[in-house]
Amino acid sequence: MSEHLIISTNTDLMRVASEHIVFISSDGNYSTLMFTSGETRVLTFQLGQLEHQLEKQLTNTKGLFIRLGKSLIVNRTFISYINIPKQQLVLSDGQTISHTLSASREVLRNLKILIENEQT
Repeated sequence: MSEHLIISTNTDLMRVASEHIVFISSDGNYSTLMFTSGETRVLTFQLGQLEHQLEKQLTNTKGLFIRLGKSLIVNRTFISYINIPKQQLVLSDGQTISHTLSASREVLRNLKILIENEQT
Protein backbone atom coordinates (compact mmCIF):
# COMPACT_ATOMS: atom_id res chain seq x y z
CA MET A 1 0.00 0.00 0.00
CA SER A 2 1.38 3.38 -0.97
CA GLU A 3 1.87 6.31 1.35
CA HIS A 4 0.07 9.56 0.71
CA LEU A 5 1.24 13.11 1.16
CA ILE A 6 -1.50 15.33 2.56
CA ILE A 7 -1.18 19.07 2.11
CA SER A 8 -3.79 21.25 3.75
CA THR A 9 -4.42 24.98 3.55
CA ASN A 10 -7.24 27.15 4.90
CA THR A 11 -9.40 26.32 1.89
CA ASP A 12 -7.96 23.20 0.24
CA LEU A 13 -6.77 19.71 0.99
CA MET A 14 -4.67 17.71 -1.42
CA ARG A 15 -3.92 13.99 -0.97
CA VAL A 16 -1.51 12.36 -3.41
CA ALA A 17 0.31 9.02 -3.48
CA SER A 18 4.05 9.51 -3.08
CA GLU A 19 4.88 7.52 -6.21
CA HIS A 20 2.79 9.93 -8.31
CA ILE A 21 5.04 12.90 -7.53
CA VAL A 22 7.86 13.21 -10.10
CA PHE A 23 9.42 16.41 -8.72
CA ILE A 24 8.74 19.59 -6.80
CA SER A 25 10.25 22.88 -7.93
CA SER A 26 10.06 26.22 -6.21
CA ASP A 27 10.07 29.89 -7.02
CA GLY A 28 10.18 31.95 -3.84
CA ASN A 29 7.09 31.31 -1.73
CA TYR A 30 5.47 29.10 -4.38
CA SER A 31 6.15 25.45 -5.11
CA THR A 32 5.00 23.44 -8.11
CA LEU A 33 4.33 19.73 -7.86
CA MET A 34 4.67 17.75 -11.09
CA PHE A 35 2.70 14.52 -11.16
CA THR A 36 3.09 11.37 -13.26
CA SER A 37 -0.16 12.28 -15.02
CA GLY A 38 1.47 15.46 -16.36
CA GLU A 39 -0.72 17.59 -14.12
CA THR A 40 0.91 20.35 -12.07
CA ARG A 41 -0.26 21.97 -8.88
CA VAL A 42 1.08 25.31 -7.61
CA LEU A 43 1.04 25.72 -3.84
CA THR A 44 1.78 28.68 -1.61
CA PHE A 45 4.43 26.78 0.32
CA GLN A 46 8.16 27.26 0.34
CA LEU A 47 10.18 24.23 -0.70
CA GLY A 48 11.51 23.77 2.84
CA GLN A 49 7.97 23.48 4.17
CA LEU A 50 7.13 20.76 1.65
CA GLU A 51 10.40 18.98 2.36
CA HIS A 52 9.45 18.92 6.04
CA GLN A 53 6.01 17.50 5.19
CA LEU A 54 7.59 14.78 3.04
CA GLU A 55 9.92 13.76 5.87
CA LYS A 56 7.16 13.88 8.47
CA GLN A 57 4.42 12.07 6.57
CA LEU A 58 6.22 9.57 4.35
CA THR A 59 7.97 7.40 6.91
CA ASN A 60 7.89 4.13 4.91
CA THR A 61 9.34 5.77 1.80
CA LYS A 62 12.12 7.66 3.57
CA GLY A 63 14.83 8.58 1.09
CA LEU A 64 12.45 8.45 -1.88
CA PHE A 65 12.75 12.21 -2.35
CA ILE A 66 16.08 14.00 -2.72
CA ARG A 67 16.56 17.73 -2.27
CA LEU A 68 18.76 19.19 -5.01
CA GLY A 69 19.86 22.72 -4.26
CA LYS A 70 17.56 25.55 -3.24
CA SER A 71 14.70 24.97 -5.63
CA LEU A 72 14.24 21.30 -6.47
CA ILE A 73 13.16 18.02 -4.85
CA VAL A 74 13.10 14.93 -7.08
CA ASN A 75 11.62 11.47 -6.73
CA ARG A 76 14.67 9.20 -7.03
CA THR A 77 12.56 6.53 -8.78
CA PHE A 78 12.45 8.69 -11.91
CA ILE A 79 16.15 9.64 -12.14
CA SER A 80 17.25 8.19 -15.49
CA TYR A 81 20.05 10.43 -16.83
CA ILE A 82 22.58 12.87 -15.38
CA ASN A 83 24.87 14.96 -17.56
CA ILE A 84 27.16 17.08 -15.41
CA PRO A 85 28.81 19.23 -18.15
CA LYS A 86 25.41 20.12 -19.65
CA GLN A 87 23.90 20.60 -16.15
CA GLN A 88 21.07 18.31 -17.18
CA LEU A 89 18.93 15.90 -15.19
CA VAL A 90 16.32 13.75 -16.91
CA LEU A 91 13.48 12.26 -14.89
CA SER A 92 11.69 9.49 -16.76
CA ASP A 93 9.77 6.27 -16.30
CA GLY A 94 11.03 5.00 -19.67
CA GLN A 95 7.60 5.17 -21.24
CA THR A 96 5.36 8.21 -20.91
CA ILE A 97 7.05 10.51 -18.39
CA SER A 98 10.08 12.57 -19.35
CA HIS A 99 11.20 15.85 -17.82
CA THR A 100 14.54 17.53 -18.45
CA LEU A 101 15.64 19.79 -15.61
CA SER A 102 18.64 22.01 -15.00
CA ALA A 103 20.78 21.86 -11.88
CA SER A 104 24.24 23.03 -10.94
CA ARG A 105 27.28 20.90 -11.76
CA GLU A 106 28.03 20.48 -8.06
CA VAL A 107 24.51 19.27 -7.26
CA LEU A 108 24.54 16.82 -10.16
CA ARG A 109 28.03 15.57 -9.27
CA ASN A 110 26.88 14.87 -5.70
CA LEU A 111 23.72 13.17 -6.97
CA LYS A 112 25.75 10.98 -9.33
CA ILE A 113 28.06 9.94 -6.47
CA LEU A 114 25.07 9.20 -4.21
CA ILE A 115 23.48 6.93 -6.81
CA GLU A 116 26.77 5.20 -7.64
CA ASN A 117 27.39 4.51 -3.94
CA GLU A 118 23.98 2.86 -3.61
CA GLN A 119 25.13 0.21 -6.08
CA THR A 120 28.11 -0.88 -3.95
